[in-house]
Amino acid sequence: MRLQRSFFYVILLGKGCDRYLSLLNEKLKETLYSVIPITVIVLVLHLTIAPLDISVLIRFLIGALAIVIGLSVFLIGVEIGVTPIGNHMGSALTKTNRILIIIIASLILGFFISIAEPDLHILAGQVNAATAGMIAKSGIVIVVSIGIAIMLTIGMVRILYNFPLFKILTVMYILIFILSLFTSSEFLAISFDASGATTGALTVPFIMALSIGISTMKKDSKASEKDSFGLVAIASGGAILSVMLMSLIGNTKNMTGAITTEQEIPVSLMSPFFHQITIVPIEIAIALLPFLFLFLMFHFTLLKLSKRAFFKIIIGLIYTFLGLVIFMTGVNAGFMQVGNELGAVISTMNNKAIVIGVGFLLGVVSILAEPAVHILTNQIQDVTSGYVPKKAVLFALCAGVGMAVALSILRILVPGLKLWHYLLPGYVISIALMYFVPKLFVGIAFDAGGVATGPMTATFILAFTQGAASAIPGASVLTDGFGMIATVAMMPIISLQILGLIFKIRAKKRGVKNV
Repeated sequence: MRLQRSFFYVILLGKGCDRYLSLLNEKLKETLYSVIPITVIVLVLHLTIAPLDISVLIRFLIGALAIVIGLSVFLIGVEIGVTPIGNHMGSALTKTNRILIIIIASLILGFFISIAEPDLHILAGQVNAATAGMIAKSGIVIVVSIGIAIMLTIGMVRILYNFPLFKILTVMYILIFILSLFTSSEFLAISFDASGATTGALTVPFIMALSIGISTMKKDSKASEKDSFGLVAIASGGAILSVMLMSLIGNTKNMTGAITTEQEIPVSLMSPFFHQITIVPIEIAIALLPFLFLFLMFHFTLLKLSKRAFFKIIIGLIYTFLGLVIFMTGVNAGFMQVGNELGAVISTMNNKAIVIGVGFLLGVVSILAEPAVHILTNQIQDVTSGYVPKKAVLFALCAGVGMAVALSILRILVPGLKLWHYLLPGYVISIALMYFVPKLFVGIAFDAGGVATGPMTATFILAFTQGAASAIPGASVLTDGFGMIATVAMMPIISLQILGLIFKIRAKKRGVKNV
């Protein structure tokens, strides 16, 4: 028995099992505090204005527990597996000092890491359903991955040659605005949603680690700090551009279809979990296989890590797989139906202010349970040596996402409001702010826009807005549902750049220069 227990710890935890158990305990506490708020709000709504079926509520609570455990395990996997891979690859590519190798490797990395992103597969399935099969799921995944690969390569070259991030982003969004003039309203929403879906739980930590691995090799510490952020933002722009081009080339202006919001009645209390556990592990395994192949290819060519470092990363990837499976099972089986029913029930109330207010609260608390948010805030605090505290970033993110969900609900309630009414002025403000805020915050803000649209947003909040759209006469589940993710991706860019302005003003009062 003792031998079996020892073998179990070596396989899953490695030699330093005590340190990993301590890390697991730390992550459990962190994620518990993140999931409690959304759980409490759902319970309050259940007891007051939106009573839920008892079986639905119990599944929600089981799902919440699964999210706490899954997110904790996933974060450990990222810390000991995904992040070191990105750091090692970034450093190794920089050391080659050969631009052709860096370009080719970046194209390969960008394509396969995008293919591995679970959120992209979720969105692609929704697009396939929304277009009544006109747009194949595999087509969206491949097109978006090509766009990510190209823009990731541009972002890598930018870091190496110290090209200002705000100039790249300005040119990129001007091009996006031009293409948007010729893109249908349905595909406009899908294009911006693809940007948010691509930068999910797996892509964000890897791309951020890759940028840190490259930027830390630079001698200029100040430039290194600024260049540690922004690569996610540039890469996510590739998703927008590629889907827009796909729309124009494919001549899809007359796209039709609708997303069904009907829920199958479960046979038993636990049947949704049993159903998901037969699907999710296969989907996550298929998504992670290209990532594992990339790591092995780089290990045997450029990295050549020690056996200890190699097996530690493998253990980290096992944790990543297990964490994602538990997390996604909890979200899909426990959270989706609750979100849909809450949206439908609350939207039928005569008081529109309550609907918008609930949307704001759900947006605020759901962002706390996003896996990539914790990775981003921790890396910001580490890279800036505590200058930009985690709590300040979380506050700005919560405010931005809460406002985004509230605006999305408002757009569903008011038929005259269109998605571009938000996106056009929103991104104009975002681009204008880049020229006034500290450059460090430009990268942080645009990266945060991608981080905000993770699996919680793509499932629970999306289900809430679709439930609202299905219950409100004249609203479109297809257009309004997809547009919500686009708005959520935009608002944190503004809120975090405003945070940067606050830091700049405070620094000037203290007489600090070059913030």
